[in-house]
Amino acid sequence: MRIAAVAVAILAAGSVANGILSRHRQDVAVADWTKNAAIATVHVVTPKAGDSHRKVVLPGDVQAWFESPIYARVTGYLKAWYFDFGAHVKKGDVLADIETPELDAQLAAARATLDARKADVKVKEAEQRFAKTTYARWRDSPKGSVSVQEQQAKRSDYESAVARLDAAKANTEIAQAEVNRLQALEGFRRLVAPFDGTVTARNTDVGALINAGSGMGGGNAPELFRVADTHRMRIFMKVPQLLTAGIVPGLKAEVRLPQYPEKVFHAVVAATSQAVNLASRTSVVELQSDNADSLLQPGTYAQVSLEIPGTEPVLLVPASALLFREHGLEVAVVTPDSRIALKRISVGRNLGVDVEVVDGLNATDRVVASPPASIGKGDLVKIASNDASVAR
Repeated sequence: MRIAAVAVAILAAGSVANGILSRHRQDVAVADWTKNAAIATVHVVTPKAGDSHRKVVLPGDVQAWFESPIYARVTGYLKAWYFDFGAHVKKGDVLADIETPELDAQLAAARATLDARKADVKVKEAEQRFAKTTYARWRDSPKGSVSVQEQQAKRSDYESAVARLDAAKANTEIAQAEVNRLQALEGFRRLVAPFDGTVTARNTDVGALINAGSGMGGGNAPELFRVADTHRMRIFMKVPQLLTAGIVPGLKAEVRLPQYPEKVFHAVVAATSQAVNLASRTSVVELQSDNADSLLQPGTYAQVSLEIPGTEPVLLVPASALLFREHGLEVAVVTPDSRIALKRISVGRNLGVDVEVVDGLNATDRVVASPPASIGKGDLVKIASNDASVAR
């Protein structure tokens, strides 16, 4: 009986020990499962090489090779005009004639004054010759025949005559200069084309009152004609500061106009302003294009397409890989020991699905494609087994 009781006690103790051991094993398994479940599984991509060339489209303004407003240099009335807008002209062609009655009267008066000054010179020359001979006779007279005082008086008369003659000649030169000035103004009665080109504007008509002036500096004289040389055109555009490093003379571009949507015009960068505007942070760039068919017109809006060569290689990563943290833009990279390292990066263009990374990343890095917001430096992660070896 006692033996049976001892046997039952031994069996009970064994059963309890087995239960405790089994529960311990279960606790260990649960702990291991919980620990493994706490390790995040991430998808990684390898950055792919991007095209460092940037294709940009910027607005531009088309301007003529030369374009000159034609103003009146004299005041009068328009007598006649000979070329309307749209007409092709050669250098020196007369665009219009101006009647200048006031200027004509001034020129006639100036010529009369010049004639009077020339006549005065002849009078003064005669006086000078008479004073000279008189002084010579008094000077060469025998001693005692004339007084020294009389000789000095005749000498003074001669010197005065010379001075009056010089003054008369100076007045003649002044009168001649005035005639020359008015004659030069008379030449401006004819408005002429300054170069071969096209008349793009005519803002006057026969009989209109013409005021001399350029309309600049606060003046109100309007331009009468405008002539443009359009055999070759200039295209000006404002380039953001970020893109200025790659735009150099010789860079080719394509130009498109709204009125010719299917046609492409070819242009080349001729010059840059070598300065950035403080207000807009842009730099002015000039392109040039041949215009044999005259389709490019002054004042036209254009879209300029440029392929700007990159200065440094770029890598592409998914836009979803970017982390916006307090230190700036970062990406999460998986290290060889399966832990997270955060790398600060500098980005270029946003291409929608992908983003250009210009600094801070290596081509061999394993970048977490869509990192959770809570991911941190040193976190242990698992890589999904079906990840591709490269980014899209």
